[in-house]
Amino acid sequence: MVENVLYYGDNLPILRDHIATESVDLVYLDPPFKSNQDYNVLFAEQDGSRSAAQIQAFGDTWRWDTAADAAYKEMVESGPEDVSKALQAFRTFLGTNDMLAYLSMMAPRLVELRRALKSIGSIYLHCDPTASHYLKMLLDAVFGPTNFRNEITWKRRVGMSSAVHESNRFGTITDIILYYAKTDDASFHPQYNKDTPEYQQYIEERFNLVDENGRRFQADNLGNPAPRPNLMYEYKGYKPPKNGWAISREKMEQWDREGRLFFPKDKTKRLRRKRFLDELKGMPIQNLWVDIPELNSQAQERLGYPTQKPEALLERIIRASSNEGDMVLDPFCGCGTAVAVAQNLNRRWIGIDITYLAIGLIKSRLQTAFGEQTKYTIVGEPVDLAGAQALADSNKFQFQYWPLSLAGARTADQKKGADKGIDGRLYFHDEADEKAKQIIFSVKGGHVGVSQVRDLRGVIEREKAEIGVFICIEEPTRPMQTEALEAGNYDSPGWGKKYPRLQILTIADLLGGKGIDYPPTRHESTFKPAPKAKRKSDATQKRLVE
Repeated sequence: MVENVLYYGDNLPILRDHIATESVDLVYLDPPFKSNQDYNVLFAEQDGSRSAAQIQAFGDTWRWDTAADAAYKEMVESGPEDVSKALQAFRTFLGTNDMLAYLSMMAPRLVELRRALKSIGSIYLHCDPTASHYLKMLLDAVFGPTNFRNEITWKRRVGMSSAVHESNRFGTITDIILYYAKTDDASFHPQYNKDTPEYQQYIEERFNLVDENGRRFQADNLGNPAPRPNLMYEYKGYKPPKNGWAISREKMEQWDREGRLFFPKDKTKRLRRKRFLDELKGMPIQNLWVDIPELNSQAQERLGYPTQKPEALLERIIRASSNEGDMVLDPFCGCGTAVAVAQNLNRRWIGIDITYLAIGLIKSRLQTAFGEQTKYTIVGEPVDLAGAQALADSNKFQFQYWPLSLAGARTADQKKGADKGIDGRLYFHDEADEKAKQIIFSVKGGHVGVSQVRDLRGVIEREKAEIGVFICIEEPTRPMQTEALEAGNYDSPGWGKKYPRLQILTIADLLGGKGIDYPPTRHESTFKPAPKAKRKSDATQKRLVE
């Protein structure tokens, strides 16, 4: 049986090469899409001359380029017939633009996800209204219109900002989740909520009676909606309703013994059933989800990842369409919310992401939330110098993310412009109630020399950092080591020890388990540590709702 796996890389070849046919019970995906750019830009014609660019976290997503054109042609020429027709229709209507690129790149991935799903499996595709209508048509082509289950609208924020009223349109406060089953046999478990205002009002208005044991109940009708001559019987002096009772005499006697019947003192009035409040599951969840807010800046589970979704959202989806022990797959797993929730609900999981920023964060999240009890395999990380060099040659940004994650650091914010010689940061506390101290990182994948170490020494001074770490593939030269020694030491007030102020670590050092030499105290990373998980099971949830 396949256990938990975390893959680094492009999800399309991973799905094709590593995910077995009919091995997955539930797919959740939230594919990246730059919907905050001007809507019309997505539909602007492109000439296809831009070179293919790998998807970067929080940056560019899908573009009409040579890769998108190749994906389009592959699906049109050799994909399923309905998918081929859908893409050709999209091209006729949209032209060659970023929106068509998005649909062309999603099509083969959705085809592979359908292949991977068991016959009892389901898929939930999370998107926003910018592309939801096109994705629904594409999902119809892949899964068949008869397997459409719901278009779920999630109200993710309240929309109180004045900017909503200053624009030329109504504010957007919802996301769309498209839910499809693979077949009619797909698993589904209705979900309930007891915390909505509507449910509380319903309770106050309807459950206004209390029995001798102190249990609140509603006196409910026991009449049959259709004529039932075989259920026309008198019970303890109470006449049957016009169409007869809803239950047999035997069932009536059972409910009587269990205290589930309400007997009016006046026997000319109707005998009724007691519906006990403490036995209600709650308000059935429909396709409008207004009870799960987005994560605000103060949320305990917030990790600092821009597209992070609430755990409650994924918990509802995973509980509804899977069972304990089932396999949950997220091919765009980002900061790992689906992975973490699946782990907490006793499901197996597969997560795939194309950035080491995400992979490193998920590893940290699983460690802080579950500790050593989480067992999983990582596929795609370099395991030796040759793998590290290959990663550095193919993508310098992903190479930076990887050793930073090995060192427990996080990448510097690239969105704010030049990195100013800083590739990563790590914060720690040396004394109680003192402000955080800083370790800054410089990561180099090519040839290195003393000038680069000297540059980092200058950055340490400029940033007033306590420690600087230079990470490289090549072994440091003697002049580099001398420059590092001349940077002096950081004197720890909390431990009374000296730590090298400029440290050089090679990839071989990191792979061998060597880390940064700094005070052994709790560090504060760029992403906030995940809270400790409170393990949940379906049996526990069933007791809570019943």
